[in-house]
Amino acid sequence: MKHPQIFFILILAAALTFLVVPIYADTGVLYQTAFSTDPQWTTNNPSTDYWDQAQGVYHFGISPSTQNSAYSPAIDYTGGSFTLEYDVTLQQVDQGATFRLGFSGTDMDFNKGPNVVTEFPNAKFGQIMVLHVVSQSAKMEEVSSDTTSYGGPTVTYALNTTYHVEVDYNDDTDVVTEIVTNKASGEQVWSYYVATQESLKGMNRIYIGSVGDYGTMGQYATGWIDNVELTTPVPVTPTTPTTQPTTPLPTYTLHPTTKTPTLAPLTPIPTTTKKSPSSGWVALAALGIAGTCAVARTMNKKR
Repeated sequence: MKHPQIFFILILAAALTFLVVPIYADTGVLYQTAFSTDPQWTTNNPSTDYWDQAQGVYHFGISPSTQNSAYSPAIDYTGGSFTLEYDVTLQQVDQGATFRLGFSGTDMDFNKGPNVVTEFPNAKFGQIMVLHVVSQSAKMEEVSSDTTSYGGPTVTYALNTTYHVEVDYNDDTDVVTEIVTNKASGEQVWSYYVATQESLKGMNRIYIGSVGDYGTMGQYATGWIDNVELTTPVPVTPTTPTTQPTTPLPTYTLHPTTKTPTLAPLTPIPTTTKKSPSSGWVALAALGIAGTCAVARTMNKKR
């Protein structure tokens, strides 16, 4: 292969390698609290919803028909994909009570949009997990860990067990996915998704409470939440590489080879030399011939 072709292939391979390297997205933190300090959440029922300074968690007590709520400071979310995560430990969930944590607008009503709500109820199907989504145009989608809802085996939660809950909203596909994991073991407990049919936007606070729940009063869901975080992907803007001086590649000129091969001297093929007859025999033959010639001449004269 000629040298210019080799350099061309190397340059092309390097360019292709650069182009196929994926550009990963970073994450931007819109809200985060580990409750190690006062999170400054607003509540209309401070006797049950409050920051537990000693444990570094947030205590909740949610009951139907009380319209109680507690929510974070305003969050600057303008739309797009996001991930909401938190830890929850349920101490008590009476029949008819439900723990709810969601990301919504100012209404915080789980029946009104926009709203993405994770629920741990104790109702008709027992202690199951629910993903509940309402779009801005009031389209409601819901799926639970009961077999009649999502088709898999019924999955229930346990009291006094810490679960890590993650909710991912993909703005490109309009799909919301919930993943519930056992915090201690890291084992995934349940996961499923719903399609929103339209983009979500207009949310500005994370909240817990029973706004919109008109069930039997006096039933409670109590426990603690911790490590609340809301993030959104941030595309990485490719930076313009600094132009570095380059050394021109050497130019190679190929010339045909005209070198005359050196021939080895030929060795003469030896010839076989026949041996001459003995010199005595030669002399005798010569005398015989001479004698015969003399006799012949004498006879010719006599005639």
